[in-house]
Amino acid sequence: MTRIKANIIFIMGVSGVGKSTIGNLLSEELNLPFFDGDDFHPEDNILKMSKGEALNDNDRLGWLQTLNKLAIKQLANKGCIIVCSALKESYRTILSLDIQQHVKWVFLHGSFEQIKERMNSRKDHFMSSNLLKSQFDTLEEPQNAIHIDISLTPNNIIKVIHKELVEKSEFGLFGLGVMGKSLSRNLANNGFKISLFNRHVDGVEVDVAKNFKNEFEELSTALPFDSIKSFVGSLQTPRKIMLMVNAGKIVDYVIEDLLPFLEAGDILIDGGNSNYNKTKERFHYLKSKNIHFVGTGVSGGEEGALKGPSIMPGCDKDVYKDIQPFLEAIAAKDDNNLPCCTHIGTEGSGHFVKMVHNGIEYVEMQLLAEVFVMLKALGNNPDEIADILESWKETTNSYLLEITIDILRKKEGNDWLVNQIMDKAGNKGTGNWTTIATAELGIPSTMIATALFARYTSFYKDERVLASQNFEENTNPNLNITNADVLKAYQFARIINHYQGFKLINEASKSYNWDLNLSELARIWTNGCIIKSDLMVELVTVFKTTDNMLTDKTIIEKLKTVKPSIKKVVSEGVLNELPISNFSESINFLNSFSVANSSANLIQAQRDYFGAHTYQRINDASNKFYHTDWKNN
Repeated sequence: MTRIKANIIFIMGVSGVGKSTIGNLLSEELNLPFFDGDDFHPEDNILKMSKGEALNDNDRLGWLQTLNKLAIKQLANKGCIIVCSALKESYRTILSLDIQQHVKWVFLHGSFEQIKERMNSRKDHFMSSNLLKSQFDTLEEPQNAIHIDISLTPNNIIKVIHKELVEKSEFGLFGLGVMGKSLSRNLANNGFKISLFNRHVDGVEVDVAKNFKNEFEELSTALPFDSIKSFVGSLQTPRKIMLMVNAGKIVDYVIEDLLPFLEAGDILIDGGNSNYNKTKERFHYLKSKNIHFVGTGVSGGEEGALKGPSIMPGCDKDVYKDIQPFLEAIAAKDDNNLPCCTHIGTEGSGHFVKMVHNGIEYVEMQLLAEVFVMLKALGNNPDEIADILESWKETTNSYLLEITIDILRKKEGNDWLVNQIMDKAGNKGTGNWTTIATAELGIPSTMIATALFARYTSFYKDERVLASQNFEENTNPNLNITNADVLKAYQFARIINHYQGFKLINEASKSYNWDLNLSELARIWTNGCIIKSDLMVELVTVFKTTDNMLTDKTIIEKLKTVKPSIKKVVSEGVLNELPISNFSESINFLNSFSVANSSANLIQAQRDYFGAHTYQRINDASNKFYHTDWKNN
């Protein structure tokens, strides 16, 4: 006898395919209790079917709920096998409610003539062969199931099921870099049997998957590979393979390497930081080959990937159902213990929101760097700055604030380590992509662009040193501000940053017909990701009633309260020549955004003067366009 981890195995198909026979045999093979769903039909249903009348959805609802309760009860022990026709996807949703990640489907199928002949030869069964056509008409073939042709003998059917459920893995990880390794361990710790792949390069990458498996006890049942064919063949169908490789052409190369071994209905999940435009292309390219592609943002770094990241999958809704049990099991949990993972939208939406997440992250990091500049200018050393930031956690906590405190307290010898780090900030492209996207969509996410350019500026170290000499850097600033002023200015700038980021996401949702849910997106960013914060928790509620933060009364009052401080801090920063570009941009943006009549009328007149671009008049409600010969008075 063979045992597998606790699961509920539903054997489904129209009446007459041999579900009960296979269920009994599989019960003996796997040493699991067997239940025939027909035994749980209420008397009314049995009477109706015996009269040759087809059951409707109302008839089935109570029966399906009863079987779901049975499954939940049996799962607490060692699982079981349940035979049930489960003809519709909606029926299967009810049957697997609250236990999706523990449900396995076996679909027995055959031709109408073959099954009708079987049914006509049966005795003492309430299901008439006359009802078979209605069952075929109702049947919605499952995607996420083991499909078995009933022309096989019962013993061979059991062998196929055994191989798929016991010998094969549920999920594959392709690429064992830092994130791939952490996600692999996370999946294994959540009870999934996984296959691991890493390429073989003589003398460089040899037996990577095998050696990694041997490092950790939780990977004892994992299957390691450096052959793509063997790796793909080790997975249950439809296959679910998560690609954890570097963004760019490598993703395309990997897809082409995998394609010869994939079958219709298989699912590829790109968990890297791919450009959303490329994800849209890959999505449609693979759809033409009947392969599903899921562009998935993953945030949380190495620790998050291991303990629970925030996950942002973009794909068709029915495909998400197939990968939902895996992704939601390994995701971080919010304050209500709900997974920080949700279906984002289709095409490249998952990678788009991850890209903007990183853009918001760029700004949050830059703001803390500018806070560091100002508090240092006020005479504080890194330890003292860390203490100040520690006091901010009560009202303005975030993951980035917490790690900044840890960084500032780290010493190497008698000096703080931060003082020994070269002031050249790198980037991996997502900030650049976000800035391009905000320009293409016409959204003023100015703080993201400013944070990106601050990193670019930092990279010119030699030229900056020369400029500091040529322009006599102010090394003795005299700031007329308090720590409380800096905190309030920081709170102001963070609200504007989040407004701009979510504004960009909302515009993309409209432009690409993604129908993104801002409140749900904020919710999955309340834990597991780099930009989790108390403010993000607040935004979950804000976005339930508006898609514009600057119309929320609470947000408006907060900005009004702290606005005097941002004006004071930025003014003092400019007067003392401190590089606080993102703080400055936050108040500049609101100043330009919160005026009813801007200077753009002069710009439009200039455009009409040299390019005859025309303009509209404020005293003409018809929206008519005018052109003027500006040289003649």
